[in-house]
Amino acid sequence: MQRIAESELIINTRGAVYHLNLRPEELADTVILVGDPDRVKKVSAHFDSIEHRQQHREFITHTGFIGKKRLTVMSTGIGPDNIDIAMNELDALANIDFESRMIRPEFKQLHIIRFGTSGSLQADIPVDSLVASTHGLGLDNLLNFYSYTKSAVESELAEAFIEQVGLDTGITYPYAFAGSQRLLDSFKTGFHKGITVTCPGFYGPQGRILRLGLSSPGLINRLSHFQFKGDRITNFEMETSAIFGLGRLLGHECMSVNAIVANRVVQEFSSDGDAAVEHLIKQALAVLAAL
Repeated sequence: MQRIAESELIINTRGAVYHLNLRPEELADTVILVGDPDRVKKVSAHFDSIEHRQQHREFITHTGFIGKKRLTVMSTGIGPDNIDIAMNELDALANIDFESRMIRPEFKQLHIIRFGTSGSLQADIPVDSLVASTHGLGLDNLLNFYSYTKSAVESELAEAFIEQVGLDTGITYPYAFAGSQRLLDSFKTGFHKGITVTCPGFYGPQGRILRLGLSSPGLINRLSHFQFKGDRITNFEMETSAIFGLGRLLGHECMSVNAIVANRVVQEFSSDGDAAVEHLIKQALAVLAAL
């Protein structure tokens, strides 16, 4: 087993992994990821107690308890590039010995759940509703930098997407990963379920037109009509596919739940996005605390 060099895994002077500024003992086995740094305190406000608070750049982390359930909530900032940092460093905290810089012989599995905001791609999924992702379908290219074997179903999903949507694979080659079925089954009521598309940006990649034209006009309509074995695309955002993909490759159970703050089909935006997020936090924490 090879020692991991200082340039590859950066550990700071307090013995914490560099970007997250966390030591292994400061991380719970159940981790909630939020994009917005301000959302960390909104989640931890529901904790009965908080053990650790850390911050470095956009990565803010609170670890504490709801009853006997130990939880970590951490902000990632926006986008799959930040998820690449977050997921790899979370796994390093769980599965690399920082003293020896060697992979630990006994694997520790984390439960990683995104609490996010998202845009609906179906007219019947209104603003302020909640979505739990069955799959993350990535247009962000992140997982294309990693070596892995695609499952037959996930390969079929990506190929069906290319064919039905008419995607220019010179721009991006999509990938697909399922989330944890066990975690998904825990979100039984109050959540729409379907495929979440992850984009590498908010404007052009999600079909928004301000002053610049698009290389793929009509994207919203094509996404909303996509079907695969009875499943449809429910929403899109900027993190889920990266979480599901890296989580699968690293051996962790991952889930993504989102508050719908915009409906791109009927072109509506929530009048109280904060209330929608708070509803998501309460609903999802109740599920996680019972696991």
